[in-house]
Amino acid sequence: MAYFLAIDAGGTKTEFVLADEQRELARVRTGTIKRLRAEEAITSRNWREGLQALEHQSGIAMKTIDRCCIGTSGETVPLVADWLRAAFAESIGGELKLLGDVEIALDAYFHGQPGVLVLAGTGSNVAGRAGDGSILTAGGWGPAMADQGSGNYIGHEALRRGFLAIDQERPTRLLEAAMEFWKLPTLGALIEYANGEPTPKFSDLSPLVAQCAREGDAIAQEVLQQGGEDLAYLATLLIERIRKRDGDSFVLPQIAIAGSALVKIAFVRETMQQKLRAAYPEIAFLETVAEPVSGALWHARSGW
Repeated sequence: MAYFLAIDAGGTKTEFVLADEQRELARVRTGTIKRLRAEEAITSRNWREGLQALEHQSGIAMKTIDRCCIGTSGETVPLVADWLRAAFAESIGGELKLLGDVEIALDAYFHGQPGVLVLAGTGSNVAGRAGDGSILTAGGWGPAMADQGSGNYIGHEALRRGFLAIDQERPTRLLEAAMEFWKLPTLGALIEYANGEPTPKFSDLSPLVAQCAREGDAIAQEVLQQGGEDLAYLATLLIERIRKRDGDSFVLPQIAIAGSALVKIAFVRETMQQKLRAAYPEIAFLETVAEPVSGALWHARSGW
């Protein structure tokens, strides 16, 4: 019997999945093991807790693992990669595949085949695999430079447009909703908090923006529409880059979606899909939603 370990090492949480060739045997979630995000004492504790919980659930010793795939952002950064390789060598048997988080998310849907993933959660990114197997991306430059259509964008842009609405003398509940959520007594307190350090988690406001949009708030609807249009534009740029790379063998890729901003906020998702259908009438969208850790598991099992 062969055993495979898949790990999705995110910035705030880590997903561990242990499986054999056919079925999942154990699943555990811990805090981050990414050294760019936490001190070594914290990542080491989270790593140990995850592996110990897997062994407790399954009865399988980690040293008997045949292949492990870890997906993480910053996989080329020495602080991240070196720590993960050292932790693996100390605790787990078999072969290690260390991949980027974009690649495991893409292969959660396409298993090494061509396709495009539009991801919009707290941040955003668009990734695709061309016919020659190469991975191309658009966006994903972080909250200060990009993150179009993400939860961070939605929350931050809602405040920007909410304050602009004061100057425009347009009605909106966005600022009031933000004050209620953050328990701030005045508009001045909101200004101070939104401009303060550390930077607030603007992504926490995205469900409120969606609720305001459902209730007919025009400013909120404009924010969500812009987010969807921006994601469609990034996807269009990526599709055309794939077309250029593939040449005469180009086939219009299927589109998968992931992340809470797209999965949970219909206004963003539907706007993006409408824009892409206008550009590519024959485009197809996958209806399933997959976890990135399942892409890591596919890599662990296949050795691809």
